[in-house]
Parts: sequence; C-alpha cells; structure tokens
Amino acid sequence: MSWPAEVRAGLASALDAEVGLDEGFGPPTLDVPPDCWVDALTTLRDVAGYTYFDWLSAVDELDQGFSVVCHVAALRGPRAAEPPADGANGDASVGEAANGDASVGEAANGGLAHLLLRTRIPRDAARLPTAVGVYAGAAWHERETHEMFDINFVGHPNLVPLLLPDEFEGHPLRKEFVLAARVAKPWPGAKEPGESDHEASRAPSRRRVAPPGVPSPDAWGPRPPGSPAPDPMEAAAPARPARRTDRGGRAAGRAAGARGTERSARAPRPDRTASEAAPEGNPPTPPPDDSPAGETPSDGSGGDA
Repeated sequence: MSWPAEVRAGLASALDAEVGLDEGFGPPTLDVPPDCWVDALTTLRDVAGYTYFDWLSAVDELDQGFSVVCHVAALRGPRAAEPPADGANGDASVGEAANGDASVGEAANGGLAHLLLRTRIPRDAARLPTAVGVYAGAAWHERETHEMFDINFVGHPNLVPLLLPDEFEGHPLRKEFVLAARVAKPWPGAKEPGESDHEASRAPSRRRVAPPGVPSPDAWGPRPPGSPAPDPMEAAAPARPARRTDRGGRAAGRAAGARGTERSARAPRPDRTASEAAPEGNPPTPPPDDSPAGETPSDGSGGDA
C-alpha cells in the first residue's frame, strides 16, 4: 500500500467517514465531507505529521459548487493517521514513520511529503468552518478566498477584504463575474485577429471575437430595476459568434482551396514515350546520328555496294 493510501485509510478511520483519494495529477488529494473539514485538518496536523501549512484557496465548479483546497506538507514524511493511545504521544510505529523509514523516505521525496485536502460545498450555501484554529496562517488565505469567491468561513476572527478596495463590487474569481474591462478597452492579451480593436484598421472585414471571460450581452450588463439576475451558468459561458450558413463568400473560397489542395495531392502523370507523343499518321522522328563521318556502323551493315 502506498503512503497516500495509508494516510487516507488512517484519516478515514479517525474521522469515521468516507475519504476519497485522487493521485491523478500533482500531489495526492484527499476528499472529505464539509462537516469533517476542521477535524481532518487537525488529524493531519497532530497525528499524521502535516505540520506545515502552505496555502488555501477555492475553485469555481459552476453547477457543482465550490471546491475548497488546502495544501499541507509533512517535513519528515507522513505518519499513519490514527489517534495515539491515551496518555501517550504516539506509539512506536508512528514514531518510526515520523522519523522516516525506507519506504516513507522514498515516497516523501527526501522527507518532504505534499498533500492536498479538498472538500466540496454547494453554490447556494457557500460556507465552511474556519481553519484558523488549526493553522494560524490560514487567516489571510481565507480572507482572500472570501473576497474572491464569496465563501463565508464561519468563525473567522476578521473576515474582511484583503486585496480589493472597499468600493469594489463583486467577486472576481467566480465564473459568472464579467470581465467588462476586456470589452471597454483593447485587450492586451489578444492573439488572434479580431480579438481587439487595434486590428480593426488593418483588417476591417474581420469579425470581432469576444475575449475570454466575456459572456453574451444578453447574459450580463445593466438591467432595468427589478429584473431578475442573470443565470451564473449562462454568464460563465463565453459568447461565440454564430457560424455562417450561406454557401457564398468565404465558403466558396474554402471550397476552391480544398479543390486546389486535392489537385496538388494527386499523383503526377507519367512521361509519355516518343510514339505516344507523335501525331497520328506521322512516324516518330529518329534521333540524329552523332557518328563521325566515314565511320562504319558497328554492325557492319552500312557501306557502298
């Protein structure tokens, strides 16, 4: 059993809850229910040896809610996440694992094991108990996640904006948040023609492409008072111009280009022989005789009578 699987099994036993394990990409990720969030962090810190807190953030999963992720590390390798015996600081096996045996040392990449703890909260009830009591450094990370995603960390001592000005409205890392600045001024990240107004003078016939993060005008923008708010799922989808259905203009050009490509891909015609190239009724002209004057042909058939 790998060390992430051992940590998952020990954490599931300590929490008496289902714990998932994802080793598909990056550090191993453990998935726990939201009501076990603080207990899972406490167990990882006090029992499994993950005493180093790195960062905490979230991901907008649209209709699936928000994923809150915390990155921690064990400086001396992971320990089995099982509660220690009463009156003891840990049994012998936990102590040996903490010091790093051969398997743990190799898996932990020289005594440093990285681990992600993840939970999923619903979009309409974006709240989670604070982790400040477990890792004091989580205070700033929860403040940033709160202002970027509007996730309420219950019990946080000072959940106020960290980066954005006081007059800022909205939560920029939610996917329904409209990046209106990309429409109001040329987008500096434009890569394709039509993605910014600065190409209009050079290619006026090109249609303008909405930059990433800008939904359809029907899903955002000023609305009359009392009108319903836009659907976040609809606003999160970028606007794409409709494809042309006519067969003229560029469609004909594309068809002509395809025919030209097809002709160029055909096999070349073989060279014709002299008899095939001569017109009907006219025998092919023999090649000129380049022999020197007075020289008898090699077969001896020539000469005077």
